[in-house]
Amino acid sequence: MPETPYRHEEIELKWCERWNADPDLYKAADDGSRPRYYVLEMFPYPSGRLHMGHVRNYSIGDTLARHQWMRGYDVMHPIGWDAFGLPAENAAIKHGRHPAEWTHSNVAYMKKQLQRLGFAYDWDREVNTCLPEYYRWNQWMFLRMFERGLAYRKSSLVNWCPECQTVLANEQVVDGCCWRHETTKVEMRELDQWFLRITAYADELLEDMKQIEAGWPPQVLTMQRNWIGRSEGAEVDFRLKGSGQPVRIFTTRIDTIYGATCVILSPEHPAARELCTGGLAARRKEMIDEQARKGPEDLEKEGFFTGHFAINPFNGAEIPVWVGNFVLWGYGTGAIMAVPAHDERDFEFCRKYGIPIVPVIRPAGGVLDADPQQAFTEDGVMENSGEWSGLSSAEGRKRMAEKAEREGFGCAAVTYRLKDWGISRQRYWGTPIPIIHCKACGAVPVPDGQLPVVLPENVEFTGRGRSPLANLKSFLETACPKCGAPAERETDTMDTFVDSSWYFFRYADPRNGRLPFDPEKVKPWFPVDQYIGGVTHAILHLLYSRFWCKVLRDIGLVSIDEPFRSLFTQGMVQLHGQTMSKSKGNIVDPDEMVAKYGADTCRLFTLFAAPPEKNMDWNESGVEGQYRFLSRLFRWVTRNSDAAGGSGESDARALRKLHQTVRKITQDFDNRWHFNTSIAALMELMNELHACEPGMSARALRECAEKVTLLLAPFAPFAAQELWRMLGHDGPVFRQAWPAFDENLAREEELEVPVQVNGKLRSRISVPHGTAREEQQRLALADERVRAHTDGKTVVKVIHTGRLINIVVK
Repeated sequence: MPETPYRHEEIELKWCERWNADPDLYKAADDGSRPRYYVLEMFPYPSGRLHMGHVRNYSIGDTLARHQWMRGYDVMHPIGWDAFGLPAENAAIKHGRHPAEWTHSNVAYMKKQLQRLGFAYDWDREVNTCLPEYYRWNQWMFLRMFERGLAYRKSSLVNWCPECQTVLANEQVVDGCCWRHETTKVEMRELDQWFLRITAYADELLEDMKQIEAGWPPQVLTMQRNWIGRSEGAEVDFRLKGSGQPVRIFTTRIDTIYGATCVILSPEHPAARELCTGGLAARRKEMIDEQARKGPEDLEKEGFFTGHFAINPFNGAEIPVWVGNFVLWGYGTGAIMAVPAHDERDFEFCRKYGIPIVPVIRPAGGVLDADPQQAFTEDGVMENSGEWSGLSSAEGRKRMAEKAEREGFGCAAVTYRLKDWGISRQRYWGTPIPIIHCKACGAVPVPDGQLPVVLPENVEFTGRGRSPLANLKSFLETACPKCGAPAERETDTMDTFVDSSWYFFRYADPRNGRLPFDPEKVKPWFPVDQYIGGVTHAILHLLYSRFWCKVLRDIGLVSIDEPFRSLFTQGMVQLHGQTMSKSKGNIVDPDEMVAKYGADTCRLFTLFAAPPEKNMDWNESGVEGQYRFLSRLFRWVTRNSDAAGGSGESDARALRKLHQTVRKITQDFDNRWHFNTSIAALMELMNELHACEPGMSARALRECAEKVTLLLAPFAPFAAQELWRMLGHDGPVFRQAWPAFDENLAREEELEVPVQVNGKLRSRISVPHGTAREEQQRLALADERVRAHTDGKTVVKVIHTGRLINIVVK
């Protein structure tokens, strides 16, 4: 066959049309005839267009899926749309486009982009979370949680814009102001909100990390552990002087309680509300609003004295009650005792406000520092602590917690940083919460037979006031399912993280109209073998998905504890060192790159530019380099697929490099996923084949042409499919068997061994493969360049690692 130029657009459009016309091409057999493999990338939000971060993420997953097909697995590789969310509602407010129209238009465009990029998705499993056939099951599962006490309603603070007279999502608070009004400061308002009791599973979420630690990045598990934030300690009641009202504090260091010099309340604490009257009430409210604008982590530690005192139950001391902006209402009890001598945060706060510092713990074997210049935070020996003086901190904590419980003013306790999941959103574009509010019956669940509660489309968007649902009588007004009296529907919608907490189960049974999915259809595919997505989702989405899986297990829909066996977090795509974003104006349009260089080239570059877990910098000259490589490979295969060949004198050299490359890429897939080194190995192979080509036999040329095509197939599917056809084969190239390597053919005839002297490289020796270590060491010591650094010195020892020799001399 004569050499054929690489015409990327012609090739890719041809195969796109053929692949898109075959609905069974990427289907899983799902019949148990082969081992199953479920590979899944986090589904996209349909914002309008794909960006290069999507291309990288989906190229990683697609490469793995195609390789697993070639390794004989029955692969499930689905895709869908995380379609509810704030951007669609903002588009409706700004541009007058209905969220449904905006979303479905974006889905249609992005689907074409994914197909043009050649991603091997089973589109028959496609899900769209904004369709009633999907979100009815959000509602069904919410009701099952409501029945079990896992869904409940309580008053909670929300962001409030006084000018819009509406609730704002956290994303709509920009520099402490409403996103629509640059100078309108956001306030906090209390509203009734719906919550899911994720804290009921806190210990299990921690314990079950043992099941996934082999397949998850350690940093993700660490982030989740810290987010859950389990703390063991004690709760103790400090009673307010005068009223005797108890203020319960949580502490991990009850052994330091004799050093407590004030009680500090969260500004949201009910006691703070009662104690702060007059001017202090305004200060308390401003502190709450400031927390909303900046977040507690960005605030300078500030507080104020309430004018009230509390009694330490262990020593009877009267200590002042303060309000502090760094005490969180959602952590512990929302109140702490400040022990500045033994806590760095308390030390900083009390020093600032002149609150006394009283040391009560000394280092074991040391003395008490009566005037500390910094907090001593370690365990030690208790001093100035009444009957407990002389005890170790650990023993003191145990005995003091027992006393508190025995005498009824406290107990040993475990608390969590994790808060229950607030799922209420006072906006339109989300799943309606299936609750009806009746004056007589209270909050009444919508009967299953009336699901889904459909999101109406005839709403008006102003961006002001209540949710549009609250102004639509045809939606709002209904009858109580219990008593039949007039009632109102809940107008809050669900957090969109609900949609993404279980979609991976729905893929296994996407058209089920009786249940979220058939447990028997799901069972053989779970846990997901490989989940792929950004590390930015390490806490919320991934933690919520783990929680949801456990709830579904307890409902009886699944039998597993964890949804994902392995997790891979890919790096970001950057331009000039900055993450790409529309706001920065540094987006690279995949459509333009595909038109200019082809989808295969774009895929190759995103896989080659950096290890997949690292950030990569977009560089168009690098894209051009991949295009040249792919063109060169394409021409070589077409030129040599049925060439007459030469003498065969280069066959051994070419086949050695071929089998080494097969081994290398196979190991990359099995062990490291360093696709960048796999593509580099293909480049090295092409260099070697070009050098060997004149002396290669027809048989060797043909073997190399076929195996190069198969090696290319997971990375550049369009070019590989065209080459496979040109080589005279039928059928999808990704359904062919992955090439095997022969260890004997892959073995080098000679081994090159680096030789160091005192850790510095001085020479390299070549030895026949299989040469004994003793002989290698003898040759190393005899090497002239080595002897220049060893003659006249004593050889202390020779270290032979198998890969290098290090001669230690003095």
